[in-house]
Amino acid sequence: MAASSNAGTMLAMVLDRAGLPLRREERPIPQPKSDQVLIRIDACAVCRTDLHIVDGELSPSKLPLIPGHEIIGRIARSGSATPLPEGARVGVPWLAWTCGECAFCLSSRENLCDRARFTGFDLDGGFAEYTVADARYCFPIPDRYTDQEAAPLMCAGLIGYRSLKLAGDAERLGIYGIGAAAHILIQVARHQGRRVFAFTRAGDNAGQEFARSLGAEWAGGSHEKPPMPLDAAIIFAPVGSLVPAALRAVNKGGVVVCGGIHMSDIPSFPYQLLWGERVLRSVANLTRADGIELLALAPRIPVRTEIQSFPLTAANDALTSLRSGKVRGAAVLSIR
Repeated sequence: MAASSNAGTMLAMVLDRAGLPLRREERPIPQPKSDQVLIRIDACAVCRTDLHIVDGELSPSKLPLIPGHEIIGRIARSGSATPLPEGARVGVPWLAWTCGECAFCLSSRENLCDRARFTGFDLDGGFAEYTVADARYCFPIPDRYTDQEAAPLMCAGLIGYRSLKLAGDAERLGIYGIGAAAHILIQVARHQGRRVFAFTRAGDNAGQEFARSLGAEWAGGSHEKPPMPLDAAIIFAPVGSLVPAALRAVNKGGVVVCGGIHMSDIPSFPYQLLWGERVLRSVANLTRADGIELLALAPRIPVRTEIQSFPLTAANDALTSLRSGKVRGAAVLSIR
């Protein structure tokens, strides 16, 4: 159990350098500034972005670092300038802080803020018993969900939801990579009346069956041709060669959305694949509006998250399972 939030220490899983396993460490419980809250963490989902950081594909601004940015917990102490009460259950996402002053922030595009800071990347995150967070970026969590069920909504759900918004009103939607984000997004898309076509690694029969069980009407290998042209495609798998594959799959005027923060190099492809007013775009981070919208929508559908639970001290096992593609749905660290 964690020490008292008034003093003492907490358990954390710490990254010292890319390529090394996370290290167990006892460290002082952080203290909130006036605009922050101290959160006693109950659960934190494990995201592919965490894997990119640990494996050195993304370089955080600080080391040592506590990863994790899909946090569910309860406020143990509120800073003097925050309106959030102690005891409230909140979620903490990837986007941790923005300046509120730049052109992006002032035009409802805070996700693009040049000075933005990110949970578990610039700031210590949720692979620990406690964390501090900017009160502006803490979301109330619907009562329908347990802590473990809610955790994947904080990034897999949010980035999937933003990707879907940027895909427009596509009726026939392709999804490449059936992991944590896709398993939530398929449910949202079906609720909206869209037809879903799922793409997995070749031969991943279990993943294809999982997608069909969530509502996909067709599932196949990532380089297979779908049974009909798509109106849009969202790529969650961090594989650059999927970009020309998705462009081939969408109809003229279609949109291909790259939903990840990291992707291997995109190979060259003939302009003909893009021609016909097809659109290729990325998704970056999230806005608070995205969070408010998704957390209101999810319990109405209702979205059901499928999780595989690990104790905090088994964070390395969770990352290994994610790296090897053995997680069905989302991996979650159950901290209490």
